[in-house]
Amino acid sequence: MCPVGPSLFGTVGVDEAGRGPMIGPLVVCGVLFDDVSLKNLPSLGLRDSKTLSPTRRQEYAELIESHATRICTRYISASEIDEHRARGVSLNELEIRKFIEILQVLRPLVAYVDAADVKAKRFGDSIGTRSGLWNEGCKIVSEHKADTKYPIVSAASIIAKVERDRMISQFHEQYGDFGSGYPSDERTVSFVRELVISKEPIPPIIRRSWESVKRIVAELETKQTILDL
Repeated sequence: MCPVGPSLFGTVGVDEAGRGPMIGPLVVCGVLFDDVSLKNLPSLGLRDSKTLSPTRRQEYAELIESHATRICTRYISASEIDEHRARGVSLNELEIRKFIEILQVLRPLVAYVDAADVKAKRFGDSIGTRSGLWNEGCKIVSEHKADTKYPIVSAASIIAKVERDRMISQFHEQYGDFGSGYPSDERTVSFVRELVISKEPIPPIIRRSWESVKRIVAELETKQTILDL
């Protein structure tokens, strides 16, 4: 149980970006608004970050930052994901921990969260209980696709996506342009395949525990074994 901190205040939206990629971090963001800013939030016309172009997301992010009382962001790197999964810690559990960290920092009266669990209520109940905020009177609304239902969660989604895009851009400068990092991106898949073929060390930005990465490694290892026969 976390010790009682300052009085609860305002409303928070929490969401993540980068749950599915084979490359790069998962970014979780919480955005806190006071009552006045919250009432004006719908007029900003926010939408789920996945429906917006990078340019539009950046414009919205600047708008959100100018209206929000406070923003809190947490990161789960690819290597951290791999290390925890090797110890049997699921991605859902890692997300819950980051959601809790953010809510303990922002301490809202009401929190809207985009549920990562297949059972949305279980996701919210776990956060409320483990954060200690339920006992202090915090109301937690946990729903699937909350980023499409509540502007405050859309705001968190946008900030998280912009931050992940920024980090991916930095990785491009270091490792070359591997695309978006998603398994559906041919450039990303080609990047991983070339690394495995070259027998170069796989950089820590790649989620080695991901099935899409494991399939590439297994496929190329099988081909090499056949050639060696």
